Amino acid sequence: MTGSTLPGKDEAPGALSPSLTARILTYLDVRRGPVGRATLAALIAAYVRRVPWESAFRITRKHGATSVAIAARRPVEFWADALERGGGGTCFESNYAFFALLRALGFDGYLTVNDMGDTVGCHTAIVVLLGETRYLVDVGLPLHCPLALDATHTTCSRGPFHTYSARPDGAGSYVIERTRHPKRYAFTLRDAPVADADYFAASSADYGERGLFLDRVIVTRVVGDRVFRFNSGERPYRLEAFTKTGQREDLALDAEGLATTLGDHFAMDARVIARALAAVDA
Repeated sequence: MTGSTLPGKDEAPGALSPSLTARILTYLDVRRGPVGRATLAALIAAYVRRVPWESAFRITRKHGATSVAIAARRPVEFWADALERGGGGTCFESNYAFFALLRALGFDGYLTVNDMGDTVGCHTAIVVLLGETRYLVDVGLPLHCPLALDATHTTCSRGPFHTYSARPDGAGSYVIERTRHPKRYAFTLRDAPVADADYFAASSADYGERGLFLDRVIVTRVVGDRVFRFNSGERPYRLEAFTKTGQREDLALDAEGLATTLGDHFAMDARVIARALAAVDA
């Protein structure tokens, strides 16, 4: 279903070139495949193992800005940070970049802006169209696998760490939940396409006074067969490691050399982490 004129499918300024797309696939260690669920699932699985959910790059961008208004990273800039310095992002920029990759590979779909409980418009996701089926894709939470959507009944998809479900909750809305997680409720999907300009504006607004995760350095990524998470707002410093059965292990971290330790573990630029830690502790 490529080449549609769905709202939100307008040509994005951050469209990826063929050469950059090839570099990204090499970085993710994924071969280009036919447009379909198997390829989509492979891309998601590779992304969550290579690109961290993290706030350090956003914090350094905000604190290094020379003006009050800060523009979000377009997909090309996001991927440059990933390829060159191991960067990632939070939901707005991460889903934006992944959606650009999907489009470059021939997938059709749109971006959405969604709610978490009473907090409106705080989380983003992607809806991918494959034949007559719509799939929820969210590398900004992340969901580790695509989740089919059906307005008539609850759907489920089993990933390596969680089983995800989408329960219809009124016209164009779905409650997204996950098993083996302290918070079963994830978010409420508002299944409505968001135009690129509006999405970019919302992404940039997330750098403002009400922006999320700009007051602490958080990094999480799949490493080996576990999900690892660091949060500078939780003391003493530690790495939380979660197994596929939901078991948790805390690994103590020394404050001295913290940025280097985190950089080595998550394959990120330690200098960016150090600047972010200094900014939130200032």
